[in-house]
Amino acid sequence: MAVPEPSLLILIPAYNEEARIEPVLRSYAEFLNLHHHGPFQIVVVLNGCRDNTLGVVQRVSKDYRCISWLDFSDPIGKGGALIEGLKLAGKVDYIGYVDADGATGPGAFLKLIPFLSEADCVIGSRWLPGSVLLQRQPHFRRFISRCFHLIVELLFWLHIKDTQCPCKVIRREAVEKIHPFLRIADLAFDVNLLVALHQAGFKILEVPIEWTDMIGSKVTSSLFRSSFAMFLSVVRVRLIYWPLFYKCLRPLRPLETWLYRTLRAPRPLSSRDSQRG
Repeated sequence: MAVPEPSLLILIPAYNEEARIEPVLRSYAEFLNLHHHGPFQIVVVLNGCRDNTLGVVQRVSKDYRCISWLDFSDPIGKGGALIEGLKLAGKVDYIGYVDADGATGPGAFLKLIPFLSEADCVIGSRWLPGSVLLQRQPHFRRFISRCFHLIVELLFWLHIKDTQCPCKVIRREAVEKIHPFLRIADLAFDVNLLVALHQAGFKILEVPIEWTDMIGSKVTSSLFRSSFAMFLSVVRVRLIYWPLFYKCLRPLRPLETWLYRTLRAPRPLSSRDSQRG
């Protein structure tokens, strides 16, 4: 008797993606119907959308029963959306996420799944030999990305070449254990996730990925603001693992709140917020 493939949940965080998300949802649903022989679900986590993203998702879901959504009326950030989506991990064997712009195609995502026989978390990497970049990022954004990578490596020594590639898949047991430690609601969420997995002793495997830089990236359009907010967030993650020093910085919380508000970035969650279901 054939062993059924593991159940799979794919999260797609979305902020004002009405113009791009429909073909992405259709391509993922159709590809997985053909090539993944276990149960699967695609959940779009809408993060304070002000356009018709919800209407588009609802329309596509009528054609594909595997597609559903969580809708948050207030902006909670990409990281906040993923923290909420990861609360569904108890219903599946594997849970992963990709961006709503289609930078990672369904075939590239599905190629990560077999590697979960070797690790607890598998992440796509644009910086490993064997990666296929169909469209590279602009030079300046690549420079900023490499600077951010250097900061992350100096702070955490993860030895991961591409923490930010939005294509990751994780075992349920790992997600359930680290979820209370996920606090970062902005684009530095990936670092928070990987540090939490590393601290908990889970194995992380980085593999080459096929990826395309998509026109209209929201990161590129607000690069300095996003980069500074991410820097603040990774410093905060570092401080969380120095608890005595972290407590001494509590008087600076109002300054932290002001900085995130000024940068128009979602403020990190407290431990109570991250566990609230």
